[in-house]
Amino acid sequence: MRILQVITSLDMGGAETLVVNLIPRLQALGNTVDLCVFDGKETPLTQRLRKESPQTKIYALGHGVYNPLYIIKLAKIMKNYDIVHTHNSSPQLFVAIASLFRQTNLVSTEHNTSNRKRNWKWYRPIESWMYGRYDHVICISKIAEEKLREYMGGEWLVNSSNKYKSITTINNGIDVNAISKATPCKELLDLKESRKSILMVAGFRKQKNQDTIIRALTLLDKEKYEVWFAGIGERMEEVKQLALSLGVSDRVRFLGLRTDIPNVLRAADIIVMSSHWEGLSLSNVEGMSAHKPFIASDVNGLKEVTKGYGILFPHEDAKALAEEINRLANDEDYYNEIAERCYKRALEFDISNTVSGYADVYKNIFN
Repeated sequence: MRILQVITSLDMGGAETLVVNLIPRLQALGNTVDLCVFDGKETPLTQRLRKESPQTKIYALGHGVYNPLYIIKLAKIMKNYDIVHTHNSSPQLFVAIASLFRQTNLVSTEHNTSNRKRNWKWYRPIESWMYGRYDHVICISKIAEEKLREYMGGEWLVNSSNKYKSITTINNGIDVNAISKATPCKELLDLKESRKSILMVAGFRKQKNQDTIIRALTLLDKEKYEVWFAGIGERMEEVKQLALSLGVSDRVRFLGLRTDIPNVLRAADIIVMSSHWEGLSLSNVEGMSAHKPFIASDVNGLKEVTKGYGILFPHEDAKALAEEINRLANDEDYYNEIAERCYKRALEFDISNTVSGYADVYKNIFN
């Protein structure tokens, strides 16, 4: 099959990482798989894809993500493919419109349990039409599927309808082995000295909640703990100012955009994901793969993966988070038990399972 993946960009993020992980593995199954990005700027993920999969053709439509001219460009590109698979909001909509002029099989992945458009009642008919153009919609977690059906309503909730059957869940996956066997980053090990490091890997976006980790740090012994944030984004300066105002800036390291996340994860002592909401966070599963305890906000998209394996703390409850961190640091048996449970859970989300699920969806549509 000839498959085209379409996404806004290859900035660092869960959907973007998934696409870069999928492409070479789908190619290994005998498919031709290419990529179309709306914003064609070069990123570390672009460089990684070129290195790991040099045969992949990358179409860069321009700069920015909401240029209507992309619809015309997409219609021309789509004619060369058996399956066009979209990720993120603007590709979902623009490819649906382009399909009016160029008939092809369409698949989309829903990466979140919520987004701001779902608060716009006037937009719901547009999204209903848009999803109706797709042969299949893949949700990255059961809660993401439930929330999408709930939002769409009507036939999307009727078990016997074609619309209902066109939505399924395939959990996001990562290369668990690559993380679990990574060498810890020596630079970070040297920097933290004898302190315990608390790591969050995530962009500084509105759905993320680095603030609660900063507040938890104020409740922890300054001689024993420090925080690492790996990622960049619009809220980074705001979080830096919060750390400064609360007097903990000397114990917070902003690591920026890292291409060695497995090594960073292995150098940390405790991994935290503090969010307001998620789809199914790849950083969640990555953190669980590192043989370290994983702590997450008790919110949709995180609790489904973490509950019963890692540790959940109430949303925005800095005191509860600090207490969990202290317990892990002071109880070695508890620390090791949680770390082992997290690793076993991560194995259920290995990328091989994700690739197999996607390949089956493509085959069913193509045949």
